[in-house]
Amino acid sequence: MKWLQAIQQQFSQHKYAINAKQLGDDAELAWTNLGYWDDATSSYPDACRQLADQLAQAVHLTSTDRLLDLGCGQGASLLHWQQHYHVQHIEAVEMQSSCVIQIQKYFPQISAIHQQSFLNLKHIPFKQHFDVVLCIDAAYHSNLNSFLDSVNPVLNSKGRLGFHYLIWSEKWLNLNSLQKQKYRCLLKAADVNLNHLMTESVLQHTLQSYGFTEIEIRDLSEGVLQGFANYFHTLQPLPQQSMGLDGFKIRITAKLCAKLYADGWIKYVQISAKK
Repeated sequence: MKWLQAIQQQFSQHKYAINAKQLGDDAELAWTNLGYWDDATSSYPDACRQLADQLAQAVHLTSTDRLLDLGCGQGASLLHWQQHYHVQHIEAVEMQSSCVIQIQKYFPQISAIHQQSFLNLKHIPFKQHFDVVLCIDAAYHSNLNSFLDSVNPVLNSKGRLGFHYLIWSEKWLNLNSLQKQKYRCLLKAADVNLNHLMTESVLQHTLQSYGFTEIEIRDLSEGVLQGFANYFHTLQPLPQQSMGLDGFKIRITAKLCAKLYADGWIKYVQISAKK
């Protein structure tokens, strides 16, 4: 389990920064999610777009929606919403200052970019509520109730929400205490709190308790977890200059994805819902 200790030491240095160039995206506004991979997908940007598209389609994103993108990273999704969905009003929340500066420079047409945690939306003076709130590949780093407490007030009366989360599969009930403790350490290293995970039925009940309806929970484990792990193995060996923190984090993320999918104890799901 030495690699678990290595994850804990390295991820803590800057948890969410990813070197997209090492994964195959050298754009100024790059993608930084795990992507959704199928047999026809061969490039990292294409996989990332597919993950974003599936979420946008689940909430029926339209050009007239007031959209809030949470944890937008380096900003590729913002450009995607404008170019492919023709969304006119786009706001975003991102807590990495370097990403905010990059977005302001290369996507000045954004309606607003706020440097803040998406768990603290109450501290942002939004002028109006939003029709759609999207959070690509990030919400599972937080407690679901904290996420919903923050997001719910900024949605309008018929607003739609889309995000990704991790949930327990039925196999989890068969694990012994030692296996659960090992998994607790594994997830903690990836900044996921085991106590925040729940079953699909509990997740659905939680969303309902916040007034959400038309809830759809879709299992993307194979396309995301196995897909990213498989893609990593197709890459050429990382050059020597990439063997630092950036290269390490990518290799360990791929290893974690492979283990999560192989064990089958945890599912990577897409959630869409309407108020």
